[in-house]
Amino acid sequence: MPRLDASFITLVGIQAAHSVEECLGRLYEVFPPARFVSGLLSEDLQRGFIVGNVALVTLGVCCFVWPIRRRWRSAVTIGWLWVTIELINGVVHPLWSLHELSYMPGVATAPLLLIAALYLARQLRAEKKIAQPPNKSLERTRGR
Repeated sequence: MPRLDASFITLVGIQAAHSVEECLGRLYEVFPPARFVSGLLSEDLQRGFIVGNVALVTLGVCCFVWPIRRRWRSAVTIGWLWVTIELINGVVHPLWSLHELSYMPGVATAPLLLIAALYLARQLRAEKKIAQPPNKSLERTRGR
């Protein structure tokens, strides 16, 4: 379905913009989980953060090019994994900013991630309905 393709790649594109916002805002300096993950990737937190975000966006593009566009069996599962990650991202950033009562890197693009993830979820649900064969037992009950 073209809409699923467009929804997925749009979500990946928004994640790329979100990553840029986080990098420019130096999220790895102020958010402990980002600092931890960045530190696992490099002793230089900035470098680790950039490497992690480039890897995430590259993974998203690869998921789009192969499993999503080619409708591999894993495509829907991969789509739901991205929905889950981006829903968490889209909710945690605003909550964290509210907790801190100030702008925190990533909060400006977080609502876009949330909206795009919800839209992708809708597309994945529609894809599931199309992929399911009709329920024969339900049809027999209706026919009686």
